[in-house]
Amino acid sequence: MIATSRHISAAPAIDKLDAIPLQCPRCRGRIGHLPRTSVSDTVLVCSDCCLKLANEDGVWKSLLPERAAHFSQFIKEYEFIRSAEGRGSVEAEYYLALPHQDLSGHNSQQWTMRSKTFRYLQRNIIPAIHAGSKRPLRILDLGAGNGWMSYRLSQLGHMPVAVDLITNRQDGLGAATHYRKQLPILFACFQAELDLLPFADDAFDLVIYNASFHYSENYEKTLAEALRCTCAGGSVLIADTPWYSNESSGQQMVAERHEAFTQRYGFPSDGLNSLEFLTDQRLQRMEASFGIHWHKHTPNYGIRWLMRPFLAKMKGAREPSQFKIYTAKARK
Repeated sequence: MIATSRHISAAPAIDKLDAIPLQCPRCRGRIGHLPRTSVSDTVLVCSDCCLKLANEDGVWKSLLPERAAHFSQFIKEYEFIRSAEGRGSVEAEYYLALPHQDLSGHNSQQWTMRSKTFRYLQRNIIPAIHAGSKRPLRILDLGAGNGWMSYRLSQLGHMPVAVDLITNRQDGLGAATHYRKQLPILFACFQAELDLLPFADDAFDLVIYNASFHYSENYEKTLAEALRCTCAGGSVLIADTPWYSNESSGQQMVAERHEAFTQRYGFPSDGLNSLEFLTDQRLQRMEASFGIHWHKHTPNYGIRWLMRPFLAKMKGAREPSQFKIYTAKARK
C-alpha cells in the first residue's frame, strides 16, 4: 500500500484488530488496511497494478472507470427520480431522524417500513450475531444511500462501512457528513458496485443488502461477492427487497413500474437490467449454488400491510409485493 495526500504524507496509524483489509477491485491485489480516520485527498495505491483509490470529500472512489460508464445512465436517471421524489434536505436534522421520522414528509410511508425493518434487525438479528463476541461487528452496508443505517449501526457501537453508487450530498454518500458531529469516528464510505467490492476476503461479520439486492443484474454473481467478503460464521442479510409468490407477478410489477415512470418522467428507468424482485425459486437457486440456507424473518409492518394480499385478491388485482428479511450463514 502507498498512501499520499496533499495534507498528509502517510496514512493514519492503524489498529490491526479494527482495521478493514482492502483489496484492489481491478487485480484483486491487497491494498493494505483502511485508515480508521479518512482524510480527503488521501490516495491508496495498489502495489500490483498501481490502481489508485482516492478519498474525495470523504468518499473512497473504488468504482472502476469502465464500470462507471456501465452505470452512468442508471446513476443519471436514479438521481433525477430521487430528486423529483423530494429526497434529502439541507438540514442535518432530517438525516439524524432517519429512518424513524421523515421530517420532509415526502416519503413517510417508505421510511416507516425502513424503520420497522431496522428495529427488527436491532432487536432480533444483530444481537444474535454479536453474541459471544468481545469486539464490535464489522458490518458492510450495501446500498447505504445517505448513510442512515451505518449511522445507526455506529450508534450501537459497531463498525459499519457504507457502500453505494450514488455520492451526491442530498441522497448519496456525500450526505454522511451530517453524521460527523454525532460520532467519535465517522464510518467509511465507498463508491463501489455490488459485484466488485474493494474489500479483502473474510473482512466482515455481517453484510447487509440495504434495500439494494434487487438492483443486481445477476443474483448469483452479486451474492458470491458478498459471501467472499464475509468471514467464517458470518452472515449475509437481504432486507427491503420485494418478494412475489411467482415470477409472472414480479414481471407484471416491473412492466407497470416502467410504464408509470415513462408517463411521469419520460423514461422507463431501465438503465440497468436489474432483476427487481425475489421469489422462492430465485432464493432456492442461490441456496443450491452456494450450499447456504436462507432463514426467513417477518417483521410486523402493521395490519394494513398484512391485509394487502387479501384485498388485492378480492379486487382481482395483481398480488402486491411482500417484504421479508433473509439471512444466511457464510460457508467457508
